[in-house]
Amino acid sequence: MLLLFAIRMIRTGIERAGGHSLRSLIIGSSRNALANALSGMISAAVLQSSTAAALLVCAFAVSGVLTATSALVVVLCADLGSALTVQFLSLNLQGLVPALMALGGFLFLKAGSNTSKQVGRVLLGIGFVLISLRMIGEATGPLRESHTLATLIGAMSGDGLTGFLFGALLAFVFHSSVATILLFAALCAQGVLPIESGIPLVLGANAGGGLLAVWLTRGSDVLARRITAGNMMFRGVGALVVLVLLPLLLPYLTYLGTDPARQIVNVHFAFNLALLIVCMPLVPLALWLAGRMIPQPGADGAALLQPVSALDTNVLHMPSLALASAKREILRMSDTVEIMFAPIMDFFVSANPEQVARIQQLDADVNKSHTAIKIYIANLSQGELSPEEAKRAVELTGIAVSLERVGDIIAKELLPLTLEKHERGFEFSKTGWRELKDLHARVMTNMQIALNILVSEDAESARRLVEEKERFRSVERESYDKHLERLGSKVPESIASSNVYLETIRALKEINSRFVTFAYPILEKEGILLRSRLAARVKA
Repeated sequence: MLLLFAIRMIRTGIERAGGHSLRSLIIGSSRNALANALSGMISAAVLQSSTAAALLVCAFAVSGVLTATSALVVVLCADLGSALTVQFLSLNLQGLVPALMALGGFLFLKAGSNTSKQVGRVLLGIGFVLISLRMIGEATGPLRESHTLATLIGAMSGDGLTGFLFGALLAFVFHSSVATILLFAALCAQGVLPIESGIPLVLGANAGGGLLAVWLTRGSDVLARRITAGNMMFRGVGALVVLVLLPLLLPYLTYLGTDPARQIVNVHFAFNLALLIVCMPLVPLALWLAGRMIPQPGADGAALLQPVSALDTNVLHMPSLALASAKREILRMSDTVEIMFAPIMDFFVSANPEQVARIQQLDADVNKSHTAIKIYIANLSQGELSPEEAKRAVELTGIAVSLERVGDIIAKELLPLTLEKHERGFEFSKTGWRELKDLHARVMTNMQIALNILVSEDAESARRLVEEKERFRSVERESYDKHLERLGSKVPESIASSNVYLETIRALKEINSRFVTFAYPILEKEGILLRSRLAARVKA
C-alpha cells in the first residue's frame, strides 16, 4: 500500500506542478511522428503511469487535437516510458532516502510557492517508493522458507498461463503496472520468485495495464474506446506471443543481466521496446479492427445518447434537491465547454470545417443550458429558501453565466481569429506560437481544477487556483512584453500576426479569469478571501 500511495503521490505532484506543460507537450507533438513518440514516453515517465498518459491522450483525441493514429502511437510510446520509470525506480538508491525525505519534507511543508511544494511532494514520493521496496524485501525474506509459497510458485512455473493471468489481475487491481513490476522485481531480488515464474507475471502485468485503460474508458467517446482497444490488442497479443515463445527465449536471459531482479525489469523494458518497433506500422490496422469491434452508433443509437437535461422540475419544492439538480446541469454544461476549448490551438494550425461547425453547434447547446438554468433557478427562488440556499442559488447562476461567456469567447472570438489567420495566410513566430500554446495549456489545467472544485468544494484546491491566476497574469505580461520586443526587432511573422496574437492572449486571459471565479465562494466561506485588493485608506 505504501508503494501504491507513493506512486500516486509522485503523479499528483507532477500533475499539479506541471500539468499545463505536459498538456502543451502532447498537443505540440500532434504534427510530428518523432514528437509523438517523445511526448508519449515523457508523459508516462513523469506521470508514473502509462494508463494515466493514455487517458490524457484519449481526451485530446476526442476533442480533435490529436488524430486517432497519432494518439495510439503516443499511447504505445507511453508504455515504453512507463518501462523507463521502472528502470529508474529499480536502481539501488537507498542511500538517497534521507536526503529525499529531508528536502522533500522541507519543500512540501515550508515552501511558499505551489511549484516548490509539488516538487517536495514528488521527492517525498520517490523516497516512499524506495522505503516501500526495502520493506517488501525485508518482509518477504522469511517467505523463502515457506513450503506453501514454494508449492504455489512451482505450480506457476509449470503453468505459464496461470502466472500470466495472475499478473494481469494484480496489475488491474493495483491500477498500476509500475507498482506491479516493482513488486515482482523485489520478490525476485529476495529469491522468493524464480525468474522462470516471474516472466509470465510480467507479461500478464503488461496485458493487465492495457485492460485497465479499456475499463476506465468504457463509458467514454467511441474514439477513446477504439484507441484503448487498439493498445490492448497490441499488448495482449504481444504478451501471449512472447509467453508461447518463452521456452525458446529463456536461454538468452543472460543478455539481460545476471541478477534475477534486473532481468525481470529488463524483460519488461525489452518487451515494450519490441512491441513499439513491431506495432508502429500496424497502428492503422489496429484502429480499423477496433472500429469494426466498436462501431459508431447509428441514427437510433445517437438519438438515445443525446444528452438529457438534469434540471428536474419535480423537485423545485425541495430546494436542496433542486440546487443539486442545477449543479448537475452546470457540470454537463462545463463538459461541453471543455470539449469546445481543447482543440482551439489545433485550429490555428489547420482549419477543419466540420470541427468548426461542431463547436458552433456546441455553443448553441451551451446557450440553451445557460437559459434553462437561469429560468430553473428563478422558479426555485420564488419559493421559500434559507439564506444559505439563496446564496448558493446566486453562486450557481453566476457560474452558469461564466460558462456561457466562455462558450461565446471560444465560438465568437477565438474561432474567427483562427479563420482570419488562415484567410490572411500569415504565421506566428516560433516563440510566439510556443507562448500561445503554453497559455492555452495553463488554461486547460486551471479549467480542470475549477471543475474539480465545483464537485469537491475543496478549499486547498480553490486557494491553489486563485494563486495560479497571479502566475497566469505574470506569464501573460511576459508574453506581451516579448511580443513588443519582437515588434521592435521587426520580426516579420510577429508584425503580420500581431493583432491575432494579442487578441488570442486577451481571450485566453478572460477565459482563465472566468474559471478562477469558481473558487471565490469556497474561499469566502472559509474566510480566506479578501473583499478588495485596495489598500485600506489611512486617516490623517
